[in-house]
Amino acid sequence: MRAALYLVAAGLLIAGCQPPSSSDTAVPEQGAPIATEPNGAPLANDPSLDDEPESNPLIGLLEQDIPYGEDADGNLVGFLAVPEDAAEPLPGVIVLHEWWGLTPAIREVSRRIAREGYIVLAVDLYGGRTAEAVPEAQVLLRELVEAPEQVRSNIRQAYTYLERYALAPRIGSIGWDLGARWTLQAALMMPDQLDAAVMFYGSVETDEALLETLDMPLLGLFGEQDASVPINGVQAFRDMLARLGKPAEVRIYSGADHGFFFPGDPNYSPIAADDAWLRSLTLLQSGLKD
Repeated sequence: MRAALYLVAAGLLIAGCQPPSSSDTAVPEQGAPIATEPNGAPLANDPSLDDEPESNPLIGLLEQDIPYGEDADGNLVGFLAVPEDAAEPLPGVIVLHEWWGLTPAIREVSRRIAREGYIVLAVDLYGGRTAEAVPEAQVLLRELVEAPEQVRSNIRQAYTYLERYALAPRIGSIGWDLGARWTLQAALMMPDQLDAAVMFYGSVETDEALLETLDMPLLGLFGEQDASVPINGVQAFRDMLARLGKPAEVRIYSGADHGFFFPGDPNYSPIAADDAWLRSLTLLQSGLKD
């Protein structure tokens, strides 16, 4: 009951609420090459990605699709999850999806994060559309690449929603693939606002002037065999962060490939996935709770 009152007070479960609205390189695709790195081959989507088991299933959640902002086409609608026993504002986590869109798999991993004591908002970068095959995902991704400012606005409005309406005292971001690229971009565009960032096998940045602005704990998780995010670029990213003295960890999993986190993906690696998950929770804890 306390959680329900808290959510209503925060404006999170009121149908139709509309919070006020507020130069990029190409983003990576799951199983497909980055535009500037034509080495990788695309992977077909696997429906079993949606069958990821729940974690801590005894922890009840309140969840709902909610409008968190607006763009030229109307409301931005995402997936919100929060522990049902929450009695006060919790740290917030913005979840950024893969190139398949806001799928059941992304909703489930959002629930897993919420059960760790966070209010989680999984944003939708595709306006309600999802892809089940590579050609569909390529079309959606191409539209996104052509409108980077729209993506930036989307993420900023998600941040504002958690800050203003959920009253989250600290806010972090986590993303996979396309979402990992934009998690890094969110950290670069909100260096004084975002408090933690976790990126799973997404495109990196090696511009010293840009990385100099980072000031939050950052975790990058990559596969050694990932052709779409080449290992030499990841190593350069890691070395630059270390040289700048940033609070960052970059983990490269031996033998792992792109998409190693989600069960059912052709490249799923349970050992790498479990280790990456524990490291992610540790990073979120240090950045958002400690």
